[in-house]
Amino acid sequence: MKLCLRLQLPCGRNQETALFAAKLLNKTKGITIASVGSDGTDGPTDAAGGIVDESSWDALNGTGDTYLQKNDSYFALEKVGSLIKTGPTGTNVNDIVIALIY
Repeated sequence: MKLCLRLQLPCGRNQETALFAAKLLNKTKGITIASVGSDGTDGPTDAAGGIVDESSWDALNGTGDTYLQKNDSYFALEKVGSLIKTGPTGTNVNDIVIALIY
């Protein structure tokens, strides 16, 4: 996240995790991954994290690696409708990563 702040990009570790998971899941059916901060914010953003599946990477139309290289996960996830926005929860227990295999 230090890189995000230095470059003044909105992103956080949960959003980065979700975007990288999207790359790994590309065209792998039956798996959805969500990565969120329990406090409702991830890095300096209004999103708690992101949720991706087998179609998320392709929805970026070939720009996914560029977003990853620039640590620009917020805008990548926003582009494909994969940001999770809960608002502040008032609790900061931990980050939560959930994999749903169906």
